[in-house]
Amino acid sequence: MDFNLADVFEAVAAAVPDREAIVWGDKRFTYAQLDERSTRLANVLTDAGHGAHSSREGLGGHESHQDHLAVYLYNGNEYLETMLAGFKGRVAPFNVNYRYVEEELRYLLANCNANAIVFDGRFAPTLAAVLPDLPNLKTLVQVGDEPLLDGAISYEDAIAAASPEPRELGRTADDLYILCTGGTTGMPKGVLWRQADIHMGAMGGRDLASGQEFESLEAIVANAVDGGGAMMLPAPPFMHGAGHWMAFGAFNGGNTVVIQEEVTRLEPDQIWNLVEREGVNILLIVGDAFGRPLIDALEVGSFDTSSLLAVVSGGAPLNSTLKDRFLAELPSTMVMDAVGASETGSQMSHVSAAGAKASTGTFTPGPGAVVVSSEMDAVLPAGHDGDGWLAQQGRVPLGYLGDADKTARTFPVIDGTRYAVPGDRARLNADNEIELFGRDSVTINSGGEKIFAEEVEQALAHHPDIFDVVVAGKPSEKWGNEVIAIVQSREGVTPDEESLREEAAKHIARFKLPKAFVFVDAVLRSPAGKADYRWAKEQAAQA
Repeated sequence: MDFNLADVFEAVAAAVPDREAIVWGDKRFTYAQLDERSTRLANVLTDAGHGAHSSREGLGGHESHQDHLAVYLYNGNEYLETMLAGFKGRVAPFNVNYRYVEEELRYLLANCNANAIVFDGRFAPTLAAVLPDLPNLKTLVQVGDEPLLDGAISYEDAIAAASPEPRELGRTADDLYILCTGGTTGMPKGVLWRQADIHMGAMGGRDLASGQEFESLEAIVANAVDGGGAMMLPAPPFMHGAGHWMAFGAFNGGNTVVIQEEVTRLEPDQIWNLVEREGVNILLIVGDAFGRPLIDALEVGSFDTSSLLAVVSGGAPLNSTLKDRFLAELPSTMVMDAVGASETGSQMSHVSAAGAKASTGTFTPGPGAVVVSSEMDAVLPAGHDGDGWLAQQGRVPLGYLGDADKTARTFPVIDGTRYAVPGDRARLNADNEIELFGRDSVTINSGGEKIFAEEVEQALAHHPDIFDVVVAGKPSEKWGNEVIAIVQSREGVTPDEESLREEAAKHIARFKLPKAFVFVDAVLRSPAGKADYRWAKEQAAQA
C-alpha cells in the first residue's frame, strides 16, 4: 500500500490532536497545532502559485512534476513545519546546507530548480548575493527577527494571515521528497523519492516489531495511538537525511520530536540535560563525531538518563570502543548503528547491549538490502568470495534530478530488478550478515591493495589520545598512493605516532597503517558529522 506523507501526518494528528508533536526550548506544539500551522504555510505557497503540474518526462526518465521548496534553516519547529507544508501543498521540499558559501548555494538552488525558499534571516546576506542568478526563485519566506530581505515575507506574519482550512489539491503517493546529498566528495545532487517509497524506506512506514509495511492508513493510525508517545531527540541537523527520517518517523508513529535549544552546534551537556528534563527515550547521533563529545560529557557529568532506551547512530557507525563506554554508562540502554544512504533509505543495523563486547562493521540486513557483484550484474549469495557493492532493491528513488548518467550508474537493473548502489563496498558473509568496508570514492589504492579510509579511521579511533581522525590518500612514487591520517588530539596531549600505529595494528593489517600523520586543531566535518574528504586530501598533501 502506498501513502502520501501529508495524508499520513494528518490522519495521525486527527487521532492524537492533544499529544505533543514538537518540544523546542520553551516552545511546545501539539499535533493539532503543528497540523494547523503547516496547513496555513501550505496555503501561503498555494496562494503564491506553487504546487504540482502535469507530469513530464525528463533526464533519467524522471523530472519533477512539482515546484521545489528550498529549506534553508537551522533546526526548529519551522524546519519541520516547512517540510510538512511542502507535502501538503504539493511543493517538493529539499534540504539546503546552511554552511554553504555563495558559490555552493548558487549551484544548489539552481541545480535543484528552487521556486520558493524558507530561510533563516541570519542567512540573508548569503542568499541576497545569489538571488540575481536565480530567476526561478519567486517566493521568499524569512524566519527570525532580522530585518526582512528585500522581496521576502515574514514567516510568522504569513502563517497568521493565511487560511487554516485544508485544500483539496489532489495529493498522491507519487508526490516527491527531494534529498540533496552531502557533497563531501563532489557537488551535491538532488535524489528524487516518491513519498510512498521514502515513507516505507525510512519514515515510519514499517511496523518496528515485524519489519512489515503497514497495509492501511487505519493500521498506521492504530499504531500511533497505541504505540506512540515516545520522546525522540534527533541531535544532527535536519538539513541531512538522518534528522529528517527520525523526525518524520516520530510523527508517523505518534511520537514527540525534542529539539536541542542550541541549533548552530552540538552542546553535549545540553543534550544530556534535555534527556533528563524531557524523559527522552531515543537519542539520534552521527558516529564518533557526535559520540565522543557526548560520552566525554556523560562520564564526568551527573545526569538522569533512566528514560533512555536507545542511542542510535545514523549516517556513520560508532567506534566499538565508544560503544563500550556508552554501555558502561548506560547499562540498560541499547546502542544501535543504523546504516543507510540518501539513495537507499534505511538498510541495515547492528545492536549492542550491556554484557556483550560491542563490535563495528557487521550488520543485520533490513528488507531489500543485498550485496551485488563488482560488475553490477548479479546478486551475490551468502559467503561469496571477495567484496561487492552494498545495494538496495524494492523501495528505491526515481533517480537524480536532471542527471541521466549518474542515475543510470547508481540505479542499475539486474535481471529485471532495479537496485540502488550508492558506492559502499561490502560482503554478505556465511551467516547472512553484511560486512561493510567503506565508500569506494574514498578508497586508497596503495601498492596494489585496496584500503578503505573508514576502516583505518575506526582502527585509529581506539587510541585514547585521539579526539577525532579522518584518513585520506596522498600520491606516492613508491606506493601509488599512501595512507595519511589527519588527527585531532585530545586537549593537552600529543600522541606518539608509533603508539598510534601500534593501536591501529591491533585492528587492521599492517599494510593499511598510515605512512604519516598530520595533526590539526580540528577535523573539518559537516554539522551532521560527515567527514569532508576534499579537505582531508588537501591536508594529506602537506604530509
